[in-house]
Amino acid sequence: EIGVYGSYLRFTPPGSTINFGGVGGHLDGNANRWVALEAQMDYDFARNYTTTASSNSGGGISTSFVKTGLRPLTGLFGPKFEVGAGHAVTAYVTGQVGFIDFTTSNPNNVSSTDFANAVDSIGGSGTHFAAYPGAGLEFFGGPIGLRISAGDELYLANGMHNNLRATIGPTIRF
Repeated sequence: EIGVYGSYLRFTPPGSTINFGGVGGHLDGNANRWVALEAQMDYDFARNYTTTASSNSGGGISTSFVKTGLRPLTGLFGPKFEVGAGHAVTAYVTGQVGFIDFTTSNPNNVSSTDFANAVDSIGGSGTHFAAYPGAGLEFFGGPIGLRISAGDELYLANGMHNNLRATIGPTIRF
């Protein structure tokens, strides 16, 4: 099975929340009818940083969105346990491990150089161990399908950090 997807990462470092959108892909190979080994990678490029502040003079609350140059690149590998494999609807759970790499670039544009720099920096100071427990559904009409998944993208950097990750996109089963 091979697929591409749009991804959403709700990145929640201490004291803030950053919403990322990106693209990714996955490649699965069946170990048997119920278990597949999956490799996936995604690059998040859209970003906004949400801040909320209260006014000292009027008691009002204001919210603002600020762009950030931070761009995560995630690579994961692990088993995918399937129920209903080969049918029109397949449910699965997964437990994957890998890395998340944080790079920075100009917050006002995205280029192929940004992605290449993110790949080049894997293993540097911005790379952290990541784990992804998740679940999803796949809907097929023949070999073409739609995959929806969600889970908790965990990474280690001065403690454990939990981040919501959701994906949706087409997939091909062969």
